[in-house]
Amino acid sequence: MAFYGRPANPKRWPGVRTTPTAIPKPASVGTCTLYSHVSAMDKASQALAQGLPTGVPESYRAFADHSGVPCSTLYHRARGRQSIQAKAQSQQYLAPFEEKAVVQFILQMAELGTPVRIKYIPSIAFTATRHRPEADRPAKPPNKNWAKAFENRHPELKARKVRALDWNRHEKNIYHKIEHWFEVIGKVLEDPAILRENVYNMDETGVMLSMLGSIKVLVGRKDLRDYRGARVKRTVVTAIECISADGRYLDPMVIWPATTHRSNWTTFSTPGWHYACSESGYTDSKLSLEWLTRVFDPQTRQRANGKPRLLICNGFGTHETLEILEHCFANNIRLCRLPSHTSHKLQPCDVAVFSPLKAAYRDEVERLDRGGVNTIGKQHFTSMYSPARLAAFTIRNIIARWSKSGLTPLNPHRVLKDMEKPLPELPGAAGELTVVPRGPLQGNPALPLAPVTLVTPVTPIRAEAFTSLHDLILERDAHALDDTERQSLQRHLQKLTKAAKTSIARSALQQERIQFLLDINNEAKVRRSTKSLMLGKARVMSYEDLEAARAKRAEKEVSKAAKNKRGGKRKGGTGAQGTCMSETTAEAAQIEAREPADVTLQVAGTQAEDSLLAPCPGRAPVAQMW
Repeated sequence: MAFYGRPANPKRWPGVRTTPTAIPKPASVGTCTLYSHVSAMDKASQALAQGLPTGVPESYRAFADHSGVPCSTLYHRARGRQSIQAKAQSQQYLAPFEEKAVVQFILQMAELGTPVRIKYIPSIAFTATRHRPEADRPAKPPNKNWAKAFENRHPELKARKVRALDWNRHEKNIYHKIEHWFEVIGKVLEDPAILRENVYNMDETGVMLSMLGSIKVLVGRKDLRDYRGARVKRTVVTAIECISADGRYLDPMVIWPATTHRSNWTTFSTPGWHYACSESGYTDSKLSLEWLTRVFDPQTRQRANGKPRLLICNGFGTHETLEILEHCFANNIRLCRLPSHTSHKLQPCDVAVFSPLKAAYRDEVERLDRGGVNTIGKQHFTSMYSPARLAAFTIRNIIARWSKSGLTPLNPHRVLKDMEKPLPELPGAAGELTVVPRGPLQGNPALPLAPVTLVTPVTPIRAEAFTSLHDLILERDAHALDDTERQSLQRHLQKLTKAAKTSIARSALQQERIQFLLDINNEAKVRRSTKSLMLGKARVMSYEDLEAARAKRAEKEVSKAAKNKRGGKRKGGTGAQGTCMSETTAEAAQIEAREPADVTLQVAGTQAEDSLLAPCPGRAPVAQMW
């Protein structure tokens, strides 16, 4: 029998026969799973499992030429040596089904809006092994570098930095708001009377006077400092800006955090700008009205030429006062309010206009810092903010941001394409299950179904129990099946066992998550059950002083409650007379506390007599003479 291809070299691969002989199948390829798990094998095992074309004699050289796998690899794989990937997999911290459960848990947490930090992934992996027997459990979590290798093994995962975002601004809570917004604003923009040049967006932005950012520098090799000297001025100046859909921008209104205007704050020439003062440094309803009447209306009225103007703003309460609405109605200004917590997605000013503006302002601060001006004050603001506006508010930049917000041209998909639509709620009761009978009698109503006796099996609760059940079914229950049915049964059982093992591992992770949430809830119960009571007026109190004051306050509350309970039955009288006497005694006590000591002594002798003359129901008041 001739060889297919070149003969093998016995000196290069010792033990490899050069004569035709039966090649054993790899140890990982069983009789029943020869073609069912070929895709899950390495390349050498796949070549041995698939075989050679008809008429080609079997030899390692023939397999090597047909599959492109070296002869030595085929030889060792046929005799049971594992591949590098399989050997590494057997040495991993988690089993394959446990890693799959961890991946599903991480993706689920990210889908819920609470992605898992990388530093917590080793502890999650340690939790996924709790379903194992105690002898097989690891003693501690994997090291800190395990998370990086875990990411490399699973291409569906990717490490990235995320920023904290208010839950109200999360995509799951604003998706339907954005859809409704485009339905409303689309009808408004379809009005032929509203031209693109008459569509405006206004917003406020806070600019910190002097806050330099991180930069890349070249320093000496031996210089280990990762900082630079700078003076930080955290005073925030607010500017009200307005841009149009055709690329124009209006003059701003600058709001100083002060109560008066200073002459040295406006030495830089800024014709057309308006300046206001506010103790907080932010806008209010009065300043919003002033901006509308003194900035927006005069600068846009002539261009509108009597046509309606559309002003889009956020839902800040100072933008919707009665005076502002009356002015807009009288001057044909249509005021459109964005949905709550959506300005970072829908407002052109917030989408990307203010970001280059502040970057340009920081460049101006850098210029002064390089020139030796270490202290930045309000007197420097206008000279830096004006060139920053010229650099950031370009026609191209403004028009691009209107397009990115999906307004001009109207394109909701531009905003919604980067957001995942929340899953709709499934109808029906939770846990409802419909069982569809399957088998040889399905689809033939003429044949009656054989009676089935339900036997409660022993439910496996560990992954090892599922493996034992899988082997038991194959050994005892599948012996009467032919090869095809046995292969089908084993394939389905392996899928079921794999899913069950993954489910058990996920259950361990979910139980750990539930226990963590219960602990947080129990901690919150203590805080919610504790009333906010005053414990002292001292500026400094130790924990022991606070505990003593808390105990004293509790004793006082208990004694007060007991006193009120005993005060229900009085011996001094009943009915209106007893009530009158108690009220008189209380009034006398108040007078005694207010008056000086000598007056109290003078009144003490006549207090009992005067109490009889106090006004009671049915008795006229009597003036007391001192």
